[in-house]
Amino acid sequence: MPQNKKEGIFFTTIVCFSMVLSMSAYNLLLHGQFSLSNLLVGLVPGFIVAFLFDVLVVATPAKKIAFALPINKSKKIHMIIAVSSCMVLGMVFFMSMYGVVMQFGFTQNFLGYYIGGFFSNLIMALPLQLLIVGPLCRWILSKSRQSNWLKEKNQISE
Repeated sequence: MPQNKKEGIFFTTIVCFSMVLSMSAYNLLLHGQFSLSNLLVGLVPGFIVAFLFDVLVVATPAKKIAFALPINKSKKIHMIIAVSSCMVLGMVFFMSMYGVVMQFGFTQNFLGYYIGGFFSNLIMALPLQLLIVGPLCRWILSKSRQSNWLKEKNQISE
């Protein structure tokens, strides 16, 4: 897990980008609209929206909820699963809304589209985060940490 602000920003960025890329491809495939051009067109705006939701809306309450759960907080894996699961629930809640608005707009069927989208996204996003993206991004973070480029520099001038 990130140990300083620079690592936190790096980790959030790579997790967010990986999830947006994967979930965008999944949703395009699900709706029979997958093409590299469709994926690339939606990637940057989707990433920006997801990053803002993550940092400004979801992360703080998700972590508070995860830390309040009756789990063994001394076990790192329990905390990772709790925080990741809460983050996924929050992000799927907002990003499904974003996806429905982008795909269909605010129509009379918005709620139906949203509920369907929420559950189809949740069944993909949760295992994707817990089994692939989370472990891969934590590994990338550990390798980056070993290379020392993520360490925050001492700001004291000589």
